[in-house]
Amino acid sequence: MEQARFGPAGNSNAFFENGNKAVAQAPEWVAGLGLNAYEYQGGHGINIKQEGARLLGEKAASCGVALSVHAPYYISLASEDPAKRDNSLRYILQSARAITWMGGSRIVVHPGGLGGLSRSEAVQLAGDTLIRAQELLDDEGLSKVRICPETMGKMNQLGDLDEVISLCMLDERFLPCIDFGHLNSRATGGVNSRDRFAAVLDKIESALGRERASMIHIHFSKIEYTAAGERRHLTFEDSQFGPEPEPLMELIAEREWTPTVICESRGTQDNDARILKLLYDGYRLAQEQK
Repeated sequence: MEQARFGPAGNSNAFFENGNKAVAQAPEWVAGLGLNAYEYQGGHGINIKQEGARLLGEKAASCGVALSVHAPYYISLASEDPAKRDNSLRYILQSARAITWMGGSRIVVHPGGLGGLSRSEAVQLAGDTLIRAQELLDDEGLSKVRICPETMGKMNQLGDLDEVISLCMLDERFLPCIDFGHLNSRATGGVNSRDRFAAVLDKIESALGRERASMIHIHFSKIEYTAAGERRHLTFEDSQFGPEPEPLMELIAEREWTPTVICESRGTQDNDARILKLLYDGYRLAQEQK
């Protein structure tokens, strides 16, 4: 039976402390921790060449690690400046090429800011940009790439849960990237319980259907927040800010969903991803024994 996948966003402090340097070493490191996913960090630009991307993909395939790419942070789907929207299309295309070379399919995209637009105006413009992006990928022979718009952590950013769902309804290939730390930050700590997690999953399933909902992309980490939303990523050792992972892992196991769960903890993302997987495995085993 297919199961959820777990892995880190980029390379942890421990990865480098153990003598690793190259991104091609990441899949073996991740697999050695019992993990089976890895998200290449292209937030500051897709700096990997085709040869390096193919090598990373080969290493990942041999280790049973599924790859995804985080697209550049510079993307602004709802910018009122046409040049910035065109640049956003270019960044999405670069990310799509990279993940295709790697043998994966998912690219995570930050929707960007609101600028001077209302939220509804920004959603409309962002949707138009995403449709253009998908048409561009189709024309380039990259139609199997799945764009994953991400829920964002700051109030002044486009990308609350409803906005991301509405964007994903524009094309059945779009998958939401649900960052539960971001949602909790937007709610100043209000998305940190089984009931609230369940409400998020229910809303996604109601809008997109069970099949697509069950395979969503997830980012998870504890995040410090202020009244304005996200401030900085933390580790699982933090006890002041959430969200706590146990209720979400239990829900995923109970519903038999198979998301890819990427941990974005600050410097301990691989170890904390392992904690997520151990929790999920425990809940899944308990579910099977009922």
